[in-house]
Amino acid sequence: MNLILKKPLCFFDVEATGLQITTDRIVQIAIIKLTIDGEQEELNELINPEIIIADEIIAIHGISNEKVANAPTFKQLAQKIADFIGDSDLAGYNSNKYDIPLLAEEFLRADFEIDLSQRNFVDVQNIFHKKEQRTLAAAYQFYCQKSIENAHDALYDTRATLDVFLAQIARYPDLKNDVSYLADFSRAGNFKSLDFAGRLAINEKGEAIYNFGKHKEKTIESVLKSEPGYYGWMLEADFPRYTKLCLRKEMERIKQANTPKENTSMESKLDDLKSKFNTK
Repeated sequence: MNLILKKPLCFFDVEATGLQITTDRIVQIAIIKLTIDGEQEELNELINPEIIIADEIIAIHGISNEKVANAPTFKQLAQKIADFIGDSDLAGYNSNKYDIPLLAEEFLRADFEIDLSQRNFVDVQNIFHKKEQRTLAAAYQFYCQKSIENAHDALYDTRATLDVFLAQIARYPDLKNDVSYLADFSRAGNFKSLDFAGRLAINEKGEAIYNFGKHKEKTIESVLKSEPGYYGWMLEADFPRYTKLCLRKEMERIKQANTPKENTSMESKLDDLKSKFNTK
């Protein structure tokens, strides 16, 4: 394997009750951990979403309400999933837009603290689109000369994604075998996301900005001055919990940065004067 890892890299895929990050739930998660030594470890879990899975969604991934009725909830599995991931970087297919935001949402919904912010996120789909402009099935055929036989099973799709990724590393000599580089290369858009859904970002100056809508590319601090109600609207609107969490943290940073330092006490001022004029 030509890939150089500084820490483990977890490839994962989820099946869910739908595509809406804020309201849909995970029904299956599969993770393949690629260790620094090149070994592979697997975790594959069915999850009770605690909501009804619609028939049209069942027709896609084949996971019925009956199949997950006795499965553990995400809250019950959160510690196990977090322990398996550890400090690993994360990778997947379209994972930056869907799987990672949905996973972060589930952890927050379960009131489980896990810091996902200081990791590299490699999106194999973005690498593929920048290189070949195809789908996962086409990528599997193109890079691995294999056909997708069991699409929409999380473990099968995860295995296919890992195979495609390793084939990409071998095929393109200009792709550095470094996860941090690959995370930057596979990032969609011009800016690094501050949240996982891409609603907030960091510009070239290192400033937190809005990355959508009428205030796109404006700093959060400038919008706070020009339209202070925009912040409140976002907190009330249907945005992912993690997006709101990041926004609150940025608002707290702005507040602290703009809070004047405490005035020197009168006693300290008098002491300074006494020292200056050598008085008692």
